[in-house]
Amino acid sequence: MDKLSVLNEYFGHKGFRSGQGELIDNILSGRDVLGIMPTGAGKSVCYQVPALMLSGMTVVISPLISLMKDQVNALVSSGVSAACINSSLSQEEYAETMQRALCGELKLIYVAPERLGTPEMNRIASSVGISMVTIDEAHCVSQWGQDFRPSYLRISEFIRSLPRRPVISAFTATATDTVREDIIQLLELNDPFTLVTGFDRPNLFFSVIKPQNKYAELRRLLDGSGGKCGIVYCLSRRNVEEICEKLCSDGFSATRYHAGLSDTERRTNQDDFIYDRKRIMVATNAFGMGIDKSDVSFVIHYNMPKNIESYYQEAGRAGRDGSPAQCILLYGPMDVRTNNFMIEKSREENTELSESEKDIMLERDRQRLREMTFYATTTDCLRQFMLGYFGEKAPSFCGNCSCCLNGFEEADITVDAQKIVSCVFRIKQRGRYFGKSMIVDILRGSRNERIAASGFDKLSTYGIMQDTSAKRIRAELEFLIENGYLYSSDDEYPVVGLTALSARILKEHIPVSMKLPKEEKPKDKKQRSEQTDIDNALFEELRKLRGELAAEAGVPAYIVFSDAALRDMCRVLPTNTDEFLKVSGVGRIKAEKYGNIFCNLIKEYNSLHSNEL
Repeated sequence: MDKLSVLNEYFGHKGFRSGQGELIDNILSGRDVLGIMPTGAGKSVCYQVPALMLSGMTVVISPLISLMKDQVNALVSSGVSAACINSSLSQEEYAETMQRALCGELKLIYVAPERLGTPEMNRIASSVGISMVTIDEAHCVSQWGQDFRPSYLRISEFIRSLPRRPVISAFTATATDTVREDIIQLLELNDPFTLVTGFDRPNLFFSVIKPQNKYAELRRLLDGSGGKCGIVYCLSRRNVEEICEKLCSDGFSATRYHAGLSDTERRTNQDDFIYDRKRIMVATNAFGMGIDKSDVSFVIHYNMPKNIESYYQEAGRAGRDGSPAQCILLYGPMDVRTNNFMIEKSREENTELSESEKDIMLERDRQRLREMTFYATTTDCLRQFMLGYFGEKAPSFCGNCSCCLNGFEEADITVDAQKIVSCVFRIKQRGRYFGKSMIVDILRGSRNERIAASGFDKLSTYGIMQDTSAKRIRAELEFLIENGYLYSSDDEYPVVGLTALSARILKEHIPVSMKLPKEEKPKDKKQRSEQTDIDNALFEELRKLRGELAAEAGVPAYIVFSDAALRDMCRVLPTNTDEFLKVSGVGRIKAEKYGNIFCNLIKEYNSLHSNEL
């Protein structure tokens, strides 16, 4: 079969997405490849299709057990002989998998990088013809990537140990130019065909909210989610525990995930989310990479991550099936301080690097945190900012982010800027330096004891902005810092100080303007959706049937069919097997297994609602 026939036969798709065909052709020609493709763009198809066409077995190196299980379940349900080797297997399962591998029955076998060089992998390497080695989440090989894993450095050694060098294919969703160069060098890719398909995910709505009360805003967002499933990311284990406990006590269907839990509880909680027993997963960044749940309709970051790579990958867990989904960041200035602390801590814990390497990584991590902070505070198009970070040009208006939809207008803040800079100057005259909160309190005339004890209630700037909201002053203060009129130190407890531009504001009275949200917000357009052109009642009936079939098979619902496939059924309205095969996401095996059941439901539904058509 040719590649298109394989795609249709096993995966139920009628055509390839952008870049998939080129990557597959190069693999089949024997050339190494590096694919940089956003989450949800179909990276797995790029190595699974050629794996089925090549003569031997493909070894897929994958970072997480959950990723392997999801991929293998999906492949097996589509009629592909695939398995994984990891610590979750029983002795019987392990023995069966090894036997199948050594007998050449498997087309794909998934392993963690930590298992390379183990006796079982050495047996497979010496006994089975390996036609391709695929490295998923390839950015993990780079020290400059956001998820560096030392075990990934063993991959090139494993490949060199093979009797015959196979084709090497590497894939990741996020990689800057530096990380791409690292991947090619460290994996020893030979003149690879490199393809960057673009980082844009048009179905994702990006939003940054700066709430006074984060938990209250989180509740508001979840109340408006219509009971759909989603992920809430937090920076620390303590935050995960607190937020999950609050949500559960407030009646939400939530569970938790972080590295401090036992393996058993992590597996149980993850399965509860994947199998839809819990609708909300509250987690640290330990959860997510490799989670193949296709119907995540929102990802909310309760805290700001430390870099854009991590944010984009975590946010990318939403809308994997192409459905409209929301990626919301709840930004608070304290997030910057917390991330700085974590960056400093990781420097000391990373014992595998030299001191000079630690210093380089520390500065790069700080710069990436600054870029992430700029994203969280920009008034320009969020999508343009993010795509620009990855070196991709984009229009200045996307129409599908909070900055584009809410609208901003230029405001003259020259007088306010003079007051704020003057306040910092007066504090410096006393030989003192303080953070943003103290400056805001002084300007608003707060009566807290610390201000009085320090004598700051006697400053000429005390209370000169008492009629301005603390939120507005804070926004203006952050704008002045971001644009070099003031600076904020990188210490654990950052303080605000003066710069060369500060004097120009006070002495030259240079004009200062910034974008502020318009008072009247236009109607939220993010609700426009592909779902408006389908029969929602039929869609829910199909979802119910899918859930019953999944429960019987003991697999997640999306393994049976994705939401996107169900919506296509609502559009195609198949009543026989031939028509069912026209549905996107329906391959031959699934058509044989489920076609009659779904077609019968659709025929029955049409009969009952014929008067409404």
